[in-house]
Amino acid sequence: MAAINFKHLRYFWIVARTGSIARAAQQLHVTPQTISGQLSEFAESLGVELFRRSGRNLELSDTGRRILAYADDIFSTEDALLEAVRDQSRATTTFRVGFADSVSKLIACRLVEPALSLPDAVYLVCREGRLAGLLADLAVHRLDMVLADRPIPAHLSVRGYNHLLGESGMTVFATAALAATLAGPFPACLDGAPVLLPGEDFAIHHRLLQWFGANNLHPRIVGEFDDSAMMKTFGQSGAGLFFAPKVIAAQVCRQYGVVEVGRIDGIVEQVYAITTERRLSHPATVAISQAARHQLFA
Repeated sequence: MAAINFKHLRYFWIVARTGSIARAAQQLHVTPQTISGQLSEFAESLGVELFRRSGRNLELSDTGRRILAYADDIFSTEDALLEAVRDQSRATTTFRVGFADSVSKLIACRLVEPALSLPDAVYLVCREGRLAGLLADLAVHRLDMVLADRPIPAHLSVRGYNHLLGESGMTVFATAALAATLAGPFPACLDGAPVLLPGEDFAIHHRLLQWFGANNLHPRIVGEFDDSAMMKTFGQSGAGLFFAPKVIAAQVCRQYGVVEVGRIDGIVEQVYAITTERRLSHPATVAISQAARHQLFA
């Protein structure tokens, strides 16, 4: 088999991602006939069928889907290489940090802010997503640090180190109008009340459910949210009570126009910095760690 022609591979990749030769032609600024010819040459050189016709649309063959998975990796690596080259041309130090969806955006912002105040300027690159995907990027050095609400899960074969930045009890919030409808003292007033629950990816999800049971509370769970900011936004609209770490309680009240209903000191949310280094040495990670311990979680 001949060596892969990466121009052909890129044409195939863009057609597969856009779903049609016409859209790929617009993106590449070439004629559809050019792309058709390149695809035919690519398929012939590999000796496989890449696409099948389905009416006016193209569908990937089984082999085409396998090739697409490799192409995704190849062009993702190319993007990372180009970004690394661009980083070298910058006069600043690049710091790439990943935020797990389960970490409060307000906490994440306050934690990372000190990195932007270092004597040597830092160019900050932020990524957000599920913890497993962020740890995969950390393992191949696409990220310098991941902020999460738990240590590296045991079932993930990622070599990294957990650095506990701090922990906080939880506060329950509601709009003033919703809070006024609650009867009795806290936490009994939560019984039957509408509640917005963090999703199962949050470390505190099951702790909250256990706490409800231990206190014989049966709130009406309106919904679960995989994004902490979205949960707060729904809470701001009056859809239900919601939870956030008490270290940011004042900021949550100001930003979302809500009030504190009560505090749950028995449930603690933790924040970890996960890195590939046993001892923190990157100036940005050191600044974040020091600020977390001496300011946010002091």
